[in-house]
Amino acid sequence: MKRYSVFAVAREAARYHTGWERAWRKAEPKKRYDAIIVGAGGHGLATAYYLGKRFGIRNVAVLEKGWLGGGNTGRNTTIIRSNYLQDPSAAIYEKSRALYETLSQDLNYNVMFSPRGVMMLAQTQHEVRGYQRTAHANALQGVKTEFIGPKRVKELCPIMNIDGPRYPVLGALWQDRGGTARHDAVAWGYARACSDMGMDIIQKCEVTAIRREGGKVTGVTTTMGDIDCDKLGIVVAGHSGVLAEMAGFRLPLESVALQALVSEPIKPCMDVVVMANTVHGYMSQSDKGEMVLGGGTDGYNNYTQRGSFHHIEETVRALVETFPMISRLKMLRQWGGIVDVTGDRSPILSKTPLEGCFINCGWGTGGFKAIPGSGYGFAELMAKGHSPLTEEFSMWRFREGKFIDESVAAGVAH
Repeated sequence: MKRYSVFAVAREAARYHTGWERAWRKAEPKKRYDAIIVGAGGHGLATAYYLGKRFGIRNVAVLEKGWLGGGNTGRNTTIIRSNYLQDPSAAIYEKSRALYETLSQDLNYNVMFSPRGVMMLAQTQHEVRGYQRTAHANALQGVKTEFIGPKRVKELCPIMNIDGPRYPVLGALWQDRGGTARHDAVAWGYARACSDMGMDIIQKCEVTAIRREGGKVTGVTTTMGDIDCDKLGIVVAGHSGVLAEMAGFRLPLESVALQALVSEPIKPCMDVVVMANTVHGYMSQSDKGEMVLGGGTDGYNNYTQRGSFHHIEETVRALVETFPMISRLKMLRQWGGIVDVTGDRSPILSKTPLEGCFINCGWGTGGFKAIPGSGYGFAELMAKGHSPLTEEFSMWRFREGKFIDESVAAGVAH
């Protein structure tokens, strides 16, 4: 009888409960699938999951040129909120936030959703008026938010200096059911659920060409060979333009790096998420005690996933006045992700000029919060050809001038 150490038993148990072995075992693709999803990040895995759960489409492959969740899903700062101004945006983000609340139960995997609350600071009179407008819009949309005064801001986040000499805190847009989740757990939870439905998750499988015939997609060419499919979903964030070019069309977006950093871990000192758009920074505290800091995108187009010194200085300088305590902290690590940004700062979830090919991109700096809602709506679009959640986010809105302008809500904050 074979003997196992206690560590081996624990390792095997962990493999079983996380679905690690099951989700990664399928290394070779089949010759044909009903649907192929390119991109094994949160949005791609969520799309595959809802294709199987809602529409019974389970002969699905999720192709990933790197490793599962190794792109923006594993590189973001995990903020979840739905207080957007425009009706289509509020609808899809609120659907996503609501799905996050029961996601651990739905996937039978703890995604560590923490509805700790998100506040967006108003530090100019212009922002006060803007956030009051958003609060009124959210009330009409059925999204629970409120505009709060400086006193309430200080009660919710005592470490904050609300009397800054340059940018005093005049109030905040507060969403008490917003919060955070564990980004890796979201990807792994969806991956395990997809694997349990019999789907193939194939890593180290780069798409090198999209095959088409008579204006219709027929399959893809990969580093593991040709694979046929009836429907193709492209969900690759910053590399959307590259895949679109393979499919024979162009997208109205640009790719830029978005950087973030975390401090050394300290004792719990804030239990809310704070975003400060005027000074271009935001901060929360992770469950490990690290202060998670981030700011805006790089000022030039690039595909890098590295950090840079000038961005550390810019982001930390912006936040030190509002949070003086962070001036004494040491940085633990820094990283970057590649985000795809549209002209109106709203996503694209759309059919394409190539029949049977669908595109999900353009989430910019706000992709993580939208993962469940994006997958829910995009799966419906792929399965049925239309979805109420995605109808306004067609790629042709730019040609028709039907913009969904979220430049204030999405272009700076997260």
